[in-house]
Amino acid sequence: MSQSHTPVPSPEPTTVLVCVNCRAEGEADGDTRAGRRLHDALATAASGRDDLRVVPVECLSVCRRPVTIGFVAPAKWTYLYGDFAPETAADILACADLYAAAPDGLIPWKSRPSALKKGVVARIPPLVSAPSEAR
Repeated sequence: MSQSHTPVPSPEPTTVLVCVNCRAEGEADGDTRAGRRLHDALATAASGRDDLRVVPVECLSVCRRPVTIGFVAPAKWTYLYGDFAPETAADILACADLYAAAPDGLIPWKSRPSALKKGVVARIPPLVSAPSEAR
């Protein structure tokens, strides 16, 4: 899916987490892992964008669903998705733009690129500070 990028003003950039340890099925030990290849493709495609960070992580513990990615931003829901190939970088960035545009980070299923409609692993609510007397 190819979409043009429309920047959305935000005090904090959206972070795309990419598990660089994820291996594609059948990958040999000496091969560059699929997670690393996806990270590199995303980082290249997002180069020069101030509204987006692509961050490599050692493991997201979703080893049965490689490659795993996540979308994170302050005061927004966090999404984890699995089952990505390095060729899906454009779809991931298109969905990151939808995530950035959503005030709470919730992305309607119908709006997501096809590659992100079936791969949801988890949706985690934003961290909420408890009142000091409840601690």
